[in-house]
This record gives sequence, structure tokens and C-alpha cells, in this order.
Amino acid sequence: MKLNQVLFTVAISSATTIAVIWGYGTFFKKNNTYAGQEAGIVPANYKYAGLLDGKSTNGNVTDFTVPAAVATPAVVHIKTKTNAKQVSNNLPRNQRQNPFSDLFGNDDFFKQFFGQRQGIIPEQRASGSGVIISEDGFIVTNNHVVENADEITVTLSNKKTYKAKVIGTDPSYDLSVIKIEASGLPFLLYGNSDDVKIGQWVLAIGYPLNLETTVTAGIVSAKSRTLGLNKDKTGNTAGGVESFIQTDAAVNMGNSGGALINTDGRLIGVNSAIASPTGYYSGYSYAIPVNIVKKVVDDLIKFGTVQRGFLGVSFVNASELSEEDKKKIGIPLNAEGIYASEVPMNGGAYAAGIRKGDVLKKVDGIEINSGAEMQELISRHKPGDKVPVTYLRGSNENTVQVILKNTAGNTELVKATASLEKLGADFIRNVRGMGYGAWPLK
Repeated sequence: MKLNQVLFTVAISSATTIAVIWGYGTFFKKNNTYAGQEAGIVPANYKYAGLLDGKSTNGNVTDFTVPAAVATPAVVHIKTKTNAKQVSNNLPRNQRQNPFSDLFGNDDFFKQFFGQRQGIIPEQRASGSGVIISEDGFIVTNNHVVENADEITVTLSNKKTYKAKVIGTDPSYDLSVIKIEASGLPFLLYGNSDDVKIGQWVLAIGYPLNLETTVTAGIVSAKSRTLGLNKDKTGNTAGGVESFIQTDAAVNMGNSGGALINTDGRLIGVNSAIASPTGYYSGYSYAIPVNIVKKVVDDLIKFGTVQRGFLGVSFVNASELSEEDKKKIGIPLNAEGIYASEVPMNGGAYAAGIRKGDVLKKVDGIEINSGAEMQELISRHKPGDKVPVTYLRGSNENTVQVILKNTAGNTELVKATASLEKLGADFIRNVRGMGYGAWPLK
């Protein structure tokens, strides 16, 4: 090949490369936003920490100073105020009417003290934590931290204070997105909760017990935990989505909505609950996996409500069935997965060919052994999405494409409505011994 031909080939290749790079930057990068974060943007709090140089620590370090320094500027203190309200005197006996009864155990005394027998719910103040997820002020926190609040104040680690507005909220996931008017903020980059391993080191960051920024460390002790805490908009626990990361990092009231990070300084979960007979930390804490958080945040920012797809199956974990039960319903004694106890005819699973008695083995190509694992995978999708589901019928394994539907039984996107925004507030919840909620200010 002659020299001029070689030079011509090199010139064409260089021009093509430059054009591709320019085209990507012009047409893709500008619109490539997801869950409040834009691809390619690295916040200043990461740039000099040495965590984004391609050398992931993958949890194999015991010096947490760098990830703590990266993350603490992006975790905020959230304070809420709910104005005093006059209500009718025929409230249900079991309705919690003040934020202190669980702490002091004398509801009648506080009803009299606050005048609730006269139908007045006093002003309530509470605090929790939140995580900045974009440089222009989007913040993710728990639904129970901000629900029903009339005023929300956000204080950064540098003591700057802002008023915040609610962008969207969903009790089924116990997540909410709020926003402050600011720019150039530090924020946490998303990690991947699927990569989280039992035994790896994690850090919990927040504002427990109304203290300043607090960092605690622990290990992941379990995944895909369900606690029966989350409820849908109607108050039904069956509609709640739970697949918690369980850790032994010390978390207390006020940590709600704060960050659970890995040793690369990336967000892997939002702290939400503790296992406790007293309401204080007793050994285990629970965080919503970031892969659920990303989907919910993205929907709340874009639509104001979560676009939740449903598989259309009532189920029980096959591992919970006795040998006698398995023989009776005709599934292998060693069957693992999710037993379909009911498959409504108007659901996506039925349309795809799944029937009562089938054992679901995989969703999205990922093996499932519990309802929590299946819920987590399905919750990442919206109505209309096609999801591959592998199931066992007798000894035959089949894979079908299930088109997820919404609660109305179709694939249309759901619009946010004002009637769903005010959901009622409990500032301290104690369900099955789980201290759960924002710490009330005194």
C-alpha cells in the first residue's frame, strides 16, 4: 500500500472518531438523565477522593475516612412542621393522635394534656435525614419523614438552610423526593445494590436523635428482608414493597432517609427502619436497596407518582410449604421458588400462560427464592414492560414474556392526583417491635 493511501486511511479514521465523539456528546449525553443524575457528571466531593479511578475497593477496606468524607456533605438534616389541626371527636380509638404516646406509653394522659379530647391535634415537629442526588437540589428521603408536613426545612452539612417542596411521594415503597432551590451541590452517585454481598462493610450516615452528622459502620448481614411495615395508599400492607438490606450499622430514629453507602462512597440504600423492642437501635437496621430507589425517584421526578407494574400472581414461598403440602398440590419436594397460589385472569401472568400451581423460578433471568426478591425485581419496571419469567409446571420448565399491568388492569401510565398526596402522618411507628419513623423534636 502506498504512503498516500495509508495517510488517507488514517485521516478518514481520525475524522470518523472525532465525529462519533462529537455526536455522542451533542445528541446523547445532554439527554441522558436518570433518577436525577446525568451520565458523566462527577460531583466535586468525589473528584479528589481517589474513589473513581477504576479501582473499586469492593468492601475490602477497614479505613472508612475517605468514603465518609465523600458522603457526609451529600447527606442532609430534614426538619418538618405539621400545623395544629382541629378534627372531629369521633376519631377511631386505635388512631395514633400524637407523636409521643409510643415513647411514654400513656396515650390518655397526652390526649388530655394536648386537648385532643376537644378535637385538637397540636402542632407537630420532627426530623430525619435525606440524600442529595443531583447538583440542582433533588433529595431522596423516606415517605414517613415528610408525609403530611406543612413545612419542610433542609440543613446541609455546612449549616446552610433551605425550604423544600415535595416533588412526589409513595408509601408503598416508603420513599419521597423533595427539592431545594440551589445549584452546584455535592451529591451521592448511585451504586448497584445487586452487587451488595453479605459480609461486606457499609456505612450509615444521617442525623440520629437530632444530632449533627453521624457516621456508623457495620456489615451487610442479610438481603431481601421483609418486615410488614410498608403500606400502600389504602393502608394495605399487602401493597407494600419491601426487600430490605439488613445491616448491623448502628441506626436510630432520625437516621430515616439517610444514606447507606459502600466503601467506594456510592449510595447502595436508604436507611428506613430498625429492629428494636424499645424504638432505639438494638442490633439490626434496614435500608431500601438503591436499585429500587432509582426507579421510584425517576418516576416521582418525571410523573409525580410511581409507575408500578404488577405481575398478577398471588403467591407463597415454596420453601414455606411442607412436604405434605407439596405432595398435595403436585410440585417436586425439592422445589424452590415462588408457588403461584392464585393467578387472576385479568393479570399479565395469566395472559402469558402462567397458571395456579406453577412455581416461578426466575424473573428477568435472575433466580428468585422469596416473594421479597420477586417484588424487588418487578418493582424496577413500569406498566407495559415485558419481563421474562421462568416457571416450573410439573417437571417442565418454561420461560414466557409477561406484560406488566397497572392496578386498573391496563398498561397506561398513571397520573398523580392531589387526593393521593395527603396520606396522614405517624411520626413514630412501632410495628412488630420495629422502631420506625422520624425522631420528634422536643
